[in-house]
Amino acid sequence: MKNIFVLMLSLLSFCYQVEAQSYNILIKGGHVIDPKNNIDDVMDVAIKDGKIAHVAKNIDIKQAAQIVNAKGLYVTPGLIDIHSHNFYGTKPDHQYENGNLALPPDGFTFRNGVTTVVDAGSSGWRTFPAFKAQTIDLSQTRVFAFINIVGEGMRGGYEQNLNDMDSKMSALIARKYKKYVVGFKVAHYEGHEWAPVDRAVEAGRLAGDIPVMIDFGGSTPPLPIEELFMKHLRPGDIFTHCFGQLKSREYIVDLQTQKVKPFVWEARKRGIIFDVGYGGISFAYSQAIPAIKEGFFPNSISTDMHTGSMNDAMKDMLTTMSKFLAMGMDLKSVIRASTLNPAIEIKHEELGNLSVGTEADVAILNVREGKFGLFDYTGYKLEANKKLECELTIRAGKIVYDLNGIVEPLEIPRSSASR
Repeated sequence: MKNIFVLMLSLLSFCYQVEAQSYNILIKGGHVIDPKNNIDDVMDVAIKDGKIAHVAKNIDIKQAAQIVNAKGLYVTPGLIDIHSHNFYGTKPDHQYENGNLALPPDGFTFRNGVTTVVDAGSSGWRTFPAFKAQTIDLSQTRVFAFINIVGEGMRGGYEQNLNDMDSKMSALIARKYKKYVVGFKVAHYEGHEWAPVDRAVEAGRLAGDIPVMIDFGGSTPPLPIEELFMKHLRPGDIFTHCFGQLKSREYIVDLQTQKVKPFVWEARKRGIIFDVGYGGISFAYSQAIPAIKEGFFPNSISTDMHTGSMNDAMKDMLTTMSKFLAMGMDLKSVIRASTLNPAIEIKHEELGNLSVGTEADVAILNVREGKFGLFDYTGYKLEANKKLECELTIRAGKIVYDLNGIVEPLEIPRSSASR
């Protein structure tokens, strides 16, 4: 009888302890950088029921079921990569549209602290439903999309088909799938016509004034970007590959003066967004270094992730961010350009921050010290002594990546496909 009484007391004590635990996860002792809320300090972050529940100093560890030891690490909102290619498939002649050049997001996001990606025009209005079914609906990563103004999407030569650039049909699909479609994309067009840009902008207007992302230029001589910025794009439209230097595109830094061209500064004042979109050959230090030196920081840092870029100079989101640190951007500005700014650009301001009540997407980053060679596709290399590394990622309140087992009690993240 005595043993039963002791057992009952133990059970009651256990139930009380569970009930007293206010939070599912407590991130303890990390340096929080949350640009939206102007936090840049050592703080604790508590998570409950998939939401940010509390951000403060010295939250009692007894209130949480799991503790993440973030001492010496940086705690940021989940990173947002607004230029990625995720419409992967099995058709070898389809390139980025249901083809083998695109990547399934979950394998490459969480290990970089990325919790949200935006597919940049891999699908068009004809093919977006298939992309949604086979990628968006099946991914733990939050996936949005810029729809290509070409109905077929990024299917090689199909991008030259002016007859398949339909503003009304593109807008119709965007409105139908407004939960997932954040804008429109123009890419790889080689002619001198302005029609692809103008039709994409018209689609954006018809769909409720959502932005256009422009991968601009493929003609010789190149079309003038001053005319693009001042006469064709609207405030809030996005110029990606902003630090590219290719013969078929006009670039933003004058190579003779080593200065950002004056009309580029005016375009920024007008509200044109400048996005990195690193890619395979769409980023050059010869453009980025003088721009950063002059204080022309990108609005958003993104990868243009695909099978080529990830195995070339780009590598991944954190390597790309590390390059901007090495070029002179401060850490807080790099985090802003990878969280808050892209959230604003795609009109999802509920993301990219650690405000109480928001979905708990969190990246915990380490700044590794050592010797690192950060090179571009031309072979130019920066020697850096710091590089960002992801220690742990939380998506919607669940731990989805833990590099070194810094959570206690230890939980092994498992995908829905794990057995």
